[in-house]
Amino acid sequence: MVRTRFVGDTVLAIPFLRNLRQAFPSAIIDVLVEPASGGVLADCPYKDELITWSRPPRRRRLLPESLTNLVAYAGWLRGRGYTRAYVLKRALSSTLLVRLAGIPHSVGFAGQGGGLLLSRSVPIAEDRHEVEVFLDQLRADGLPVDDAHNENWVSPATAAKVETLLEAVEDGGRTRVFIAPQSTCWEKQWPLDRLAAVIARLVEEQGCECFLCGGPGDAATHQTLKRLLGPGPASHLHDFSSSLNLRETGGLLARMDLCLGIDTGLLHIAASFGVPVVALFGPTNPNQWRPWGTRCEVIRSPRVMHSRHHRLRDVNAASALKSHWPRCEASMDDIGIEEVMAAIDRLLAARLCPTRVQ
Repeated sequence: MVRTRFVGDTVLAIPFLRNLRQAFPSAIIDVLVEPASGGVLADCPYKDELITWSRPPRRRRLLPESLTNLVAYAGWLRGRGYTRAYVLKRALSSTLLVRLAGIPHSVGFAGQGGGLLLSRSVPIAEDRHEVEVFLDQLRADGLPVDDAHNENWVSPATAAKVETLLEAVEDGGRTRVFIAPQSTCWEKQWPLDRLAAVIARLVEEQGCECFLCGGPGDAATHQTLKRLLGPGPASHLHDFSSSLNLRETGGLLARMDLCLGIDTGLLHIAASFGVPVVALFGPTNPNQWRPWGTRCEVIRSPRVMHSRHHRLRDVNAASALKSHWPRCEASMDDIGIEEVMAAIDRLLAARLCPTRVQ
């Protein structure tokens, strides 16, 4: 299976992997990933090996260098003797990789060189969730699919490490809330002063302990949040970024009571452990990217920046259905503190109920 680059996309491939393993219980199933995202599948029991595709950095990637890298990896894959490939990434480079590797049966999405390079190309339905989009490849290949439930795993070593860190936080049994404030896409960002106001209320009014964990690129955002909070509330915002890698961050998220954040991969990891999620959406499509298989409150701005439907007038009216959102790009700036707090209150009130929502 080819699924490279983004963390969230990779997590959402877990139901696909489970169904693939159920269809081929004795097969060797390897997953091709990029270094930044592969760790989220480290404990997945449905795969045999994670193969890392180390590519030239995107900012410095030149065509000759990229082609050399592609041909080299294709030759290496050819030597491993794969008989099937499922290409979950919508990219010509991934499809071409499988073709050059000489894999006899390949399935991918229409529009990525499908008819010419793949054995079977699968159309992508608009507004379909990414989990179902992935599973459509199996359906198109005549393979059975289960209920598409979400799941994830924590190794004993990771669980022990996370427990040690949490024991050092004297929370007295307080509610634990994970905060995911940062994305590589600036249009997804919610103003940090508003997020800081929400965190302060969680700490001061609801007695919560809040947690951060991210990569080196998130450090400035985390520091800004602490500065905006001030010393009192900031003492209840714990940053484990320097202590945990991506795989271990999953172990931390599994111990949370709630996750609050913008549309980013960490929300999908939280959802895979059944943690309730408050997700703030703007330019991306919640129909496709909302957290899967857990209690989730999607908050969408009422101000439309761009719409694919000229007749669209009221985003809130459509969003109120909680099952379908209009295909548009909306502003993050109009999401208010009170509506975020209301969503948090609803999920915390219901957190003892085990119901999963797709």
